[in-house]
Amino acid sequence: MHHRRRLGTAAPAADGGLNMSYEQKLERSGCTQVSELSGCDINKSKAENAAAGFGAAPAAASASPYAGNGVATFPETGATVANIRIDDKDQVWVNDKQVSTRKSDGALVFKEGMVIYTIQGDRRLKGEDGWVDNDAGTKGPIAAK
Repeated sequence: MHHRRRLGTAAPAADGGLNMSYEQKLERSGCTQVSELSGCDINKSKAENAAAGFGAAPAAASASPYAGNGVATFPETGATVANIRIDDKDQVWVNDKQVSTRKSDGALVFKEGMVIYTIQGDRRLKGEDGWVDNDAGTKGPIAAK
């Protein structure tokens, strides 16, 4: 018998991706293995996933790791301390008032009134974003919205 079996070759996918490899789907969708676990859909386009809040690592390299919306809350009650918005140029608004920022050890730090807010640049660090009011002796978390 002289016919050869071709192993591991998939037909090019002109059908929207049914025969694409996992790596090809990740590339096309803009997802990573980590973002897929967070809900990035490898069967959607980069644009669809970006609209859902998932950016591809290469495309997101220019965007700020701090960018997004957050809410600072009191840990005991869950009451809102402040609504925070950060654009891709690291400009920050606390309750719709723009505030100045500085970077410290990879974190974005800003102050509004007596409250100092800290957002970590490494988004893999969970539970590290927070606020502190040294005057009142209170502190709490900042969660993505």
